[in-house]
Amino acid sequence: RRMLLRLFLLSILCVCDVTGAFQNHLSVQVGRTTYTNDRARMMRTTSSSSSSSSNLASSTASVDTTIDDAMSVLYRAAESKSEDGDTVVAALLDLEKLMRQKNKEDPKLADDTLEALAGNGGGSWQLVFTTGTIDTQKKTGRINYFPIKATQSFNKGEDPWLIENGIYLGNFPVVKFKGDFDWTLQKTGVLKLTFDFTAIKLLNFFDIQLKAGEAASLGAKTGLGSEGNVELEKRGKRAFFNWISADDKIATARGGGGGLALWKRVEYEG
Repeated sequence: RRMLLRLFLLSILCVCDVTGAFQNHLSVQVGRTTYTNDRARMMRTTSSSSSSSSNLASSTASVDTTIDDAMSVLYRAAESKSEDGDTVVAALLDLEKLMRQKNKEDPKLADDTLEALAGNGGGSWQLVFTTGTIDTQKKTGRINYFPIKATQSFNKGEDPWLIENGIYLGNFPVVKFKGDFDWTLQKTGVLKLTFDFTAIKLLNFFDIQLKAGEAASLGAKTGLGSEGNVELEKRGKRAFFNWISADDKIATARGGGGGLALWKRVEYEG
């Protein structure tokens, strides 16, 4: 049965890789200059701030302005899937850097992000844009806008905290992974979300329980997960995201395989 599971997951991977590469090939490279120039100007403004109180306030305002500009790009990308891919990546990189800075300055932001991601009875998020893992980028290039429906759900109201991933054909869930997650604020300002999957449901009917570390192995063999997760398992560590942000519309993170991702909020599926 596990051999059939691997073949099934591999067939899903083929669909993702082919359509993802095709989508990447057709991506239109427009509009990157304006945002890049604004980004460079804002970074210069931030780096040139002095220790005086007035300059500190100016620096804080510049950081907030850059975050707002990045979020505006990501909101548009999540809504229309038409924003230039390089502009989206630039916005994700800006947001990643500056949110770490803000998390270090105000640790309470970590709780706010977790609440937006997984609180209030749980949250579900549909993948909109991803650069793919480093391994996937080497094979197919950046995937950019994700071509099929894939969701992640989180619920910190469950015990243990629940994570569930789903891959769909249309609106039919062909495979779902279920497990638990933890959330930690690092000294560097990184929000680390660690997780492991303990069960898989195929075709919304067949339930398969997974042994410890088996999800990492399946992911690596089918290409749906990072090979680095297998090495983490060998060292007694769990797969992880370095979470960037979450609010009432979108969520962003960097996966353990190095890829950046953008999700939009959808109706909770838990």
